[in-house]
Amino acid sequence: MRAFYFIRSLLYVLICTASISLYILVCVLCFPLPVSTRYKITMAWPKFSTWFASWFLGIRWQKKGWDNIPDTPCIILAKHQSAWETCFLPGYFPHELCFVYKRELNWLPFFGWGLALLDMIAINRSRGSEAFEQIVTQGRRKAAEGRWVIFFPEGTRTLPGAYKPYKTGGARLALRLGLPVLPIAINSGECWPRNAFIKTPGTITVSVGPVIRPEGHTMESLTQATEDWIEAEMRVLSPHRYAQPAPEVQTSRTASAA
Repeated sequence: MRAFYFIRSLLYVLICTASISLYILVCVLCFPLPVSTRYKITMAWPKFSTWFASWFLGIRWQKKGWDNIPDTPCIILAKHQSAWETCFLPGYFPHELCFVYKRELNWLPFFGWGLALLDMIAINRSRGSEAFEQIVTQGRRKAAEGRWVIFFPEGTRTLPGAYKPYKTGGARLALRLGLPVLPIAINSGECWPRNAFIKTPGTITVSVGPVIRPEGHTMESLTQATEDWIEAEMRVLSPHRYAQPAPEVQTSRTASAA
């Protein structure tokens, strides 16, 4: 069975690589079009890769709590266990998303050019503390345009059941812009493990929590409130991964800045 999953995963990667190589050319040729149109065209590939994973690999998904998504922009703070959500969320979320990324990616041939055409938030990390002011300036403009900024507050992909302190950058931006936080819990690592080539069939749940208003919060307390909801929900989605019913480690953790 493992050999079967390996071969199927290999074919999935080869087909997706070939398709994105061609599709990036299409995206680059769309540069004269408005940003919203370019976004819709570009996000067709993440939708395809997610759909193809469902059809070919048996990695299906279900939505939970999506009626919690408001009509006005929020700062999204999402669990990050695999590359799956980086395709699913921009492909299927009902609003346009803006990722924060280092601007050097824009210089990559084709892929970077296509990314730059989406007008997301590209920052110069070498500027140190000034990099966050770049996020604030661009984030304010994105929100005014009706776009949503998304962060993965753990900063990297985590294994199912593992704990990493949440960074405070997303909460800090929410406070500066006066926007609510929308927490999202995802158990994608059950089917698409971090740093694992073999992907296995299963159902991923994307659970959206109630918005958390920034009023009355500090950067640390807003981060903590978000972490509390996501980590508690992860115990509902993947109870077999956790020995304890509540993340006791949170009370002593020091939130780190993005």
